[in-house]
Amino acid sequence: MSFIVIDRPRPHVAQITLNRPERMNAMAFDVMLPLRNAIDELSVDNDVRVVVLTGAGEGFCSGADQADAGAPPHIAGLTPVSIALRALEVLDKVVLGLRDMHQPVIGAINGAAIGGGFCLSLACDIRVAAEGAYFRAAGINNGLTASELGLSYLLPRTVGQARAAEIMLTGRDVDAVEASNIGLVSNVVPREQLLDTCYDIADKIVGWSRPGIELTKRSLWSSLDAASLQQHIQLEGLGQLFVRMMTRNFEEGTKARKEGRKAVYLD
Repeated sequence: MSFIVIDRPRPHVAQITLNRPERMNAMAFDVMLPLRNAIDELSVDNDVRVVVLTGAGEGFCSGADQADAGAPPHIAGLTPVSIALRALEVLDKVVLGLRDMHQPVIGAINGAAIGGGFCLSLACDIRVAAEGAYFRAAGINNGLTASELGLSYLLPRTVGQARAAEIMLTGRDVDAVEASNIGLVSNVVPREQLLDTCYDIADKIVGWSRPGIELTKRSLWSSLDAASLQQHIQLEGLGQLFVRMMTRNFEEGTKARKEGRKAVYLD
């Protein structure tokens, strides 16, 4: 049985499904290692323009596998401390890998996104939730910290510092309706409509130019780290100039609108 399934549900759209539903797709290494490999492979698959990430069964991802997490690779001869560092490195690369993919990633949050699964959802560029989905920063519930895999960095930038602090320090659940109200997800739909909704969003993205979409994704992530508006506005301007001067996309887009047809971007 493969714990990571890759499908091609529509042209230029790839779907990664975490496929260990009996454990709610927990972050065991036999799931996370093939996930990391799938991310690396799809990022350089130039036929793929959008990636959808979801989970099989009732959960999106339940975070750390408390039954049997397995072990990271290449740990022979290491002490437990060094093994723990290698384990964190594997999980860090999954979150960073989603951010660094050339394609936008749509998180189809089909159910519980707990602990590391919450972090995994935040690494997606767009999140759409099924009606029964919920989010929990579970580290605090387990006597640990709620801060893991970038959660204390990404969540305040998504929902604001005060609300993020309340969610993380109380360890409470954030249901799909609240997630939509606070901007954690862009949309909430019935479970049976979740994937089609994500595919429809993907189809809209596929219609635009490849460098335009890739540079927009880069700019959105870079804005989280920008030290100032001046610094970031210059980065945005350079991206805009690059596509304007190096392609005929602007002319094609303008002409297509005048002619009432869909633009064909040759980039």
